Amino acid sequence: MLHLRRVLTVKDLVFYGLVLIQPIAPVGIFGLSCKLSQGHVATTILLAMVAMSLTALSYGRMAALYPSSGSAYTYVGRGLGPHLGFLAGWAMFLDYLIIPLINVVYGSLTLERLLSAVPYEVWVVLLAVMITALNLRGVKATARANTILLAVMCLVIAGFAALSIRYLTLQAGWAGLLSMKPFYDPATFKWSAIATSTSLAALTYIGFDGVTTLAEEVKNPKRNVPIATVLVCLLTGAFSLIEVYLAQMAWPDYSTFANPETAFMDVTQRVGGNGLFQAMGLVLILACLGSGMAGQAGLARLLYSMGRDGMLPRRVFGHLDPGSNIPSYNIIVTGALSLIGALLVPYEQAAELLNFGAFLAFMGVNLAVMGEFCLRPPEGRRPQVILDMVAPGLGFLFCLTIWMSLPRPAKLAGGVWLALGIAYLAMITRGFRKKPAMIDYLN
Repeated sequence: MLHLRRVLTVKDLVFYGLVLIQPIAPVGIFGLSCKLSQGHVATTILLAMVAMSLTALSYGRMAALYPSSGSAYTYVGRGLGPHLGFLAGWAMFLDYLIIPLINVVYGSLTLERLLSAVPYEVWVVLLAVMITALNLRGVKATARANTILLAVMCLVIAGFAALSIRYLTLQAGWAGLLSMKPFYDPATFKWSAIATSTSLAALTYIGFDGVTTLAEEVKNPKRNVPIATVLVCLLTGAFSLIEVYLAQMAWPDYSTFANPETAFMDVTQRVGGNGLFQAMGLVLILACLGSGMAGQAGLARLLYSMGRDGMLPRRVFGHLDPGSNIPSYNIIVTGALSLIGALLVPYEQAAELLNFGAFLAFMGVNLAVMGEFCLRPPEGRRPQVILDMVAPGLGFLFCLTIWMSLPRPAKLAGGVWLALGIAYLAMITRGFRKKPAMIDYLN
């Protein structure tokens, strides 16, 4: 029987996770977060990093117990039962389906603005085909592409940081670089505003869990997957904090942004002129390509795990290509779905649905940790209150708060998706009387 090959290292996982999240993740939310937090984006990025790191820790601990490609599907299934595991996988299915979709949409919109002579639909087809073709080359090829894309993104971020520092020192000397205002301005600081904006800032970290979907292709997964999962969260926070701090210092009056959605681009033009503005536009396209590749790769492995276990038709979803040992059918299916979805679903609605699936899965994994380590602790280990109850409990409450704050249309659309999953589960388990199969392939 074919198995996924264990070829990936901690470095590969961290690169994959950073490309999936995108080192420029706060660019899109910067302007809106400025207004919501009343100029305290840096504080919300830090708070969100602490909160999401708790969930990342839960993912890492479950990955150490069950180093398989199913991620939340496997962890919730083992910790809370296979029926709930299927629903967590179903929620993740929605999450990872939308990640490549929104990247195809956003990348195509950016390209259309840069090259308006080419229709939007042409860019959609081109990007969807490119993402799928690159993933079909195999996981090591994907890892190499991630390394190149991450290097380019880091180069532009470094350029932005250097030009921002130059701009600030020219304006006010070296003292202009240091200020507490991005973190705490007594004139505008309000906890209610910080709480609202922190929920938005948490979106910066969406995708860290994608690391665990590659667990069956990782060398020494019980050690490397937990390390990589938490590292991705911390490094994303570090990148994001540098970007938003310098952006706030360069443009302190958040009320003057012409368009909050493109506010960061205005900052790049202020500190670096048209050259940096164009470079940031290019890196946004590359980021969409890389994140779309990583999201599609994660979804393909999730579908493989569910197909292999018989939760989805095994002949299609449980198939591995004999030559490359990758779930090639799943990559083609997800590529087709991304193409169709990008032509039909507006960007804003897709982003809201992404949050519905992601935070539902996050809540399930935090609860699974409590079930696995408190109710059924590993042999010879006694439950630890802080690690096994408090940390995952706080992670669950934070994710629940964000999930409850989603707009009603997202909850309705997500609810329909969840209802379809429940109906499908009832059908394959004969009215929930049959226990779903969960197979271990951990060697």
